[in-house]
Amino acid sequence: MKNTKETIKILGKDKQIPIKPEPSILVKITNPKKKFKYCIRLTCPEFTSICPVTSQPDFAHLVLDYIPSKYIVESKSFKFYLHGYRNHGAFHEDCTISIAQDMMKLLKPTWLRIAGFWFPRGGIPIDIFWQSKNKPTDVYIPDLDHKDYLGRN
Repeated sequence: MKNTKETIKILGKDKQIPIKPEPSILVKITNPKKKFKYCIRLTCPEFTSICPVTSQPDFAHLVLDYIPSKYIVESKSFKFYLHGYRNHGAFHEDCTISIAQDMMKLLKPTWLRIAGFWFPRGGIPIDIFWQSKNKPTDVYIPDLDHKDYLGRN
């Protein structure tokens, strides 16, 4: 998608929440601080999808960290993209890794990591972690602390 004021202006209008994950809804913006190496953290404490076997809702706390290169993601488009999973039937692993893959394809970041802390159903929490390559050491990247949200002791 082009990085223009017109593209961003579209996001200010009423939008329909997608009925499935739509990577095309994601908008990338030119990184305003390309000369600096820094980490962006996007957190979604109320991520929802549907179990493809039972049709029951699954809930997760998602944490996505990335070191941008040329682009950053526009946050409202990211929010709408995540809403597309609300009625989407997929396993925890599929949801978590698909989000990472879509962000990698869109942004081509220097580094990306995702953590999906899935709330227990049947007494078993399932947590999914993935990163694009070794964690860089020359930039501050916060630790992942699963105790930052409800559902864990």
